Amino acid sequence: MGWWPFSRSKSSAEPSSSQLDNPHIKGTKVWIEELQQACERNYNSPTSGHMLIREMQIEWSDAHQDGDIGEELFAGLERRSFHLLRAEGKDWINLLDDLEFWKPGWRADGERSDED
Repeated sequence: MGWWPFSRSKSSAEPSSSQLDNPHIKGTKVWIEELQQACERNYNSPTSGHMLIREMQIEWSDAHQDGDIGEELFAGLERRSFHLLRAEGKDWINLLDDLEFWKPGWRADGERSDED
């Protein structure tokens, strides 16, 4: 019954082989949110948060080498982790509470982008 107007064509109903070869890749916001959530779960223990960040850095590095993370996102995650790993006590809490810190494109005061 090819005339039935509500049937799906084969091409739209079944995923193509290229769709099957490219699973969902996390976006910038997801990577940053995962980092933020890991840190916030350990807001009262910066040392535990630092251990999680180091584990996440391995995941970022692997994803970057595999091409799942672009250079700009990788640099942004590394930039945040640098500041988080150096933070203790009140500085740790201040970073966790800084809404600008968790936005894509964040740069510390005095840092320049490559485009500048």
